[in-house]
Amino acid sequence: MTEVCTVCGLPKDLCVCATISMEQQIIKVRTEMRKWGKPATVIEGLDQKSIDQDDLATKLKASCACGGTAKGGQIILQGDHRQRVRKLLVDYGFSSPSIEVH
Repeated sequence: MTEVCTVCGLPKDLCVCATISMEQQIIKVRTEMRKWGKPATVIEGLDQKSIDQDDLATKLKASCACGGTAKGGQIILQGDHRQRVRKLLVDYGFSSPSIEVH
């Protein structure tokens, strides 16, 4: 007998809980000026319980070829990568209308 998800009631191999939680999040992508006038891209609004922020930060840093960190519910990337991050988040599985770029 297959395992059943306790949240949605579907078998584990057909479970859609992770996809639904990714679509319901409102993610804000913005830039801010850091020390000495350097821009930094800040990604906020990610649910820390359903998303592994360290893993996502590592993938974003590798794709944008920049440094950065994940702390305090935020992912901070060095440089202005707003449009690239939006495309990467959509490719990762987040819905496009739920990503706000400022």
